[in-house]
Amino acid sequence: MQINADLAQRVVIDQSALSWTPSPVPGIERRMLDRVGDEIARATSIVRYLPGSRFTAHQHELGEEILVLEGQFSDEHGDYPAGTYIKNPPGSSHSPFTEMGCVLLVKLRHLHPDDQQGHIIDTKTATWYPGPLGTKDVFQSAPTLRRRRNFRGGGCFRR
Repeated sequence: MQINADLAQRVVIDQSALSWTPSPVPGIERRMLDRVGDEIARATSIVRYLPGSRFTAHQHELGEEILVLEGQFSDEHGDYPAGTYIKNPPGSSHSPFTEMGCVLLVKLRHLHPDDQQGHIIDTKTATWYPGPLGTKDVFQSAPTLRRRRNFRGGGCFRR
């Protein structure tokens, strides 16, 4: 499957106009924004977990980034309310779930295998700095992150 697969092309998507597609796990649906591959794919999606949904334990061979848009997302490492950014580095694993339901922006299988920096950032309380040339604001993640076991901090996140 290929959806908006050419990363050299700019794409603007009204995600609310897309249909929800069931995932292999009942109670979890997605709106596919870009995808190269079938179920195991480089992908960017809006993912909706219905209340009480649980995804099976899995590993992220090439990493995962999550931005919690609504509700509260959880895994065995903690609970993440709306506004939380999570970066799970290549090789990491977890068993995600939600009690109340949540909507996420999820990006999969796009990180370099040597990128072993994991982040958990509360974007609502993080310090934002002016971006280059006065464009978008950015924040440095190192001073504001909660570290997971064996993860190293650093980097930045743009809004």
